[in-house]
This record gives sequence, C-alpha cells and structure tokens, in this order.
Amino acid sequence: MTTTAPTASIGVDAVRETRRSISLTDTAAQSFSFAHRGLIKIARNPEQLFDVVLQPIIFTLMFTYIFGGAISGDIAGYLPVIIPGILVQTVITASIVTGTQLREDMNKGVFDRFRALPIARISPLAGALLADVVRYLIATVITFSVGVAMGWRPEPVGVLASILLILVCSFAVSWIFALMGCIMKKASAVQGVSMLVLFPLTFMSNAFVPVDTMPGWLQSFVNVNPISHIVTAIRELCNEGHVGTHVVWSLVGAVVITAVFAPLAVRAYIRNAK
Repeated sequence: MTTTAPTASIGVDAVRETRRSISLTDTAAQSFSFAHRGLIKIARNPEQLFDVVLQPIIFTLMFTYIFGGAISGDIAGYLPVIIPGILVQTVITASIVTGTQLREDMNKGVFDRFRALPIARISPLAGALLADVVRYLIATVITFSVGVAMGWRPEPVGVLASILLILVCSFAVSWIFALMGCIMKKASAVQGVSMLVLFPLTFMSNAFVPVDTMPGWLQSFVNVNPISHIVTAIRELCNEGHVGTHVVWSLVGAVVITAVFAPLAVRAYIRNAK
C-alpha cells in the first residue's frame, strides 16, 4: 500500500514532463492523427454530412427563387450576391457541430483517455477541428456546384481562392464553438447558445440583401460585422477575381480568433480534466 501512491505520482509526473518536451512537429503529427480518427467517425456515421449536403441545396434554391426577383430583378442578377452569402452561412453554421460533437465525446468519457496519454493538450481538440474541415469543404463544393448549375459563372481562380479562404475562416470560428463545448455541460446547450449568437450575426450582414436598404443604425453594425467582410471577400474573388482589403481583414480576423480562442479552449479542456 505504501508504494502505490508514489508510483502513481511518478507516472503523472512522467506524463507531464513528456508533454513539456513535445515539439511543434510532434504536436502537428498528433493533431493529424486525431483528425484521421475524426474522419473515420464521419465515414462510419455518414448522417453527420446531412446538414452540409442538404442545407446548401435547399437554402440556395429557396433564397434565390423567393428573393431573387424582389432584390435584383431576376435570378441571374441575384446569384452573384446570394451564392457567397449562402456559402458563408452554411459553412459557419456547420462549424457549430464541432462544439456539439466535442461535448458529446467528452460526456461519453472519450477524452478522459486522451488526457492520460503523453500527448500535447491541444492535439485532441485540433484534430477534431481539422476533421471537420472536410465537412466544410463538402458544403463549399456543393454550394458552388448548385450556383453554377443555376447559371452563375464565377472566376475559376477566384473560386479556388474562396475555398481556401472559407476553410481558414471556418476553422478559426470553430475554435469558438470548441470553447463552448468545453465549458458547457450538454451538447444541446452548446447548439442552442451557438445558434442564438450566430443567426443574428449571419442575417444582420450583407449576405442576403444590399446594405443600403437597411436603417442607418443597422448599417453601422453590418459594416463592421465579420460575416460581412468574409461575404464581401468571396464576392470580390468569385465575381471579379479581385483580392481586396476584405480578404486581408478576413485572414487577420481568422488569425486573431484562433490566437484568442484556441488557448481558451485548451485551458477549459484542461480545467475539466481536474
């Protein structure tokens, strides 16, 4: 009995010391290993892809045929406006699933096993987020495909640049929902609070209607809304092939969000381990 506690203590200290010595390369490798685990989960549960497959199709058809004539006069004139807006809404909304699935895994005790491993603390979280990038890519490709099928003709190089931009931004935003998944106790709470925050940001932007049709006080908010910057950046890339300041602001915003919320999410994850 007298040797059990010291042995356990030595084991914990060894794990902590190993974590301190983990290099950036090892951390990246571990994160991609967990990302592979996430991809296997998606392959075994393809129903996780329903939202990123069906939502862009339904929303694109619905918004285009309902609002196209009223806002732009015809369907063809509205497609360059609505496709980038639908794309941003779909992918950013899909990132909420990252937080809910993370919370479900933590409630099942999966992450308790990871905490006992001599790995970087951030790797299980980063791996889960990296795996969801595949979901964002599927939503992006489907949204662009539906737009092209309806008659939209974007700049090919702009489309590729837009795909990279939206994947980077959505990965950054998913850290916000990962933090919510770590601090909240139920997946339903994560989803409810996330939707409560995200929907006003999405609809109080330039994603669906021109900003100049809004009241002055609302225009002030829309013009500084990060969603508006991303939508405008994608419109410039796809419709004009132009890399403007909105692209720069979107990338800067993604870096800032990741720098702020990734450490907070890891800290919350560690705190829950105690």
